[in-house]
Amino acid sequence: MGENQSLAERFEAHRAHLRQVAYRMLGSLSEAEDAVQESWLRLTRAEGSEIENLGGFLTTVVARVSLDMLRSRKSRREEPLPAPVPEPAPGSTPMVDPEYEAVLADSVGLALLVVLERLAPAERLAFVLHDMFAIPFEEIAPIVGRSPAAARQLASRARRRVQGPASASSADLARQRDVVDAFLSALRAGDIQGLLEVLDPDLVVRADAVAASGGAATEVRGAEPWAKQALAAYRRGARSARAALVDGAVGVVIAPRGRLFRVLTFTISAGKIVAMDVVGDPARLGQLEVAVLDR
Repeated sequence: MGENQSLAERFEAHRAHLRQVAYRMLGSLSEAEDAVQESWLRLTRAEGSEIENLGGFLTTVVARVSLDMLRSRKSRREEPLPAPVPEPAPGSTPMVDPEYEAVLADSVGLALLVVLERLAPAERLAFVLHDMFAIPFEEIAPIVGRSPAAARQLASRARRRVQGPASASSADLARQRDVVDAFLSALRAGDIQGLLEVLDPDLVVRADAVAASGGAATEVRGAEPWAKQALAAYRRGARSARAALVDGAVGVVIAPRGRLFRVLTFTISAGKIVAMDVVGDPARLGQLEVAVLDR
């Protein structure tokens, strides 16, 4: 009994780290908890008391489990179905809470989660383990079944996807970012005057059929009419909205708990948004190149 209790305590010391690894791999707190719990079950079957580097062992296990879960998904953008939570490790309290998950997603970076979701499973694992947790490629290689050099290439390819194409100058992107940040700040604060200050009076907003579902218009002309609608329709969703690179320009991704829901792209002229496209169609969302902006 004492030995089992000691093993459980050692495991709990690593739980937060394992959850972070699994969450960045899976983008779902419930799935991350399942992966962490599976690592506990495998530990109990592996004579855990004889493992010298317990942290390394558990990280490898949770990475393998997460990789298998990613590969088994029917669709990269499919929302995972709720799964029964396994019996917790002794003394643990699983935290599958929507509010906690929202905070966790925000701490990781909603735009980053959106980009990670688009990577192939092996690319995602190599990037997450190496770039986020500084795990050497020699340790990553056996998890993905590749050589260390091939694992390095996976991470490099993922890194290019995360950073996106350099299709605009840094100065242009900085100017776009200022406008989009002001737009988001006004939207979150419910500040109609602040919103109108960044919108051209003759603004044209177009939404696809999915984004305009529920009787909303597919096209709105004029900054003031759109701003009044937007404060009612978008203010709640603005919490999960972040600036991101979309097809090489600064746009906005709306991604509740890291799941891509809407994308806003802008035409900006003289510091004002003159046109906006709202994309909600999953097929169109999948065709957009989304990348993370430099902080």
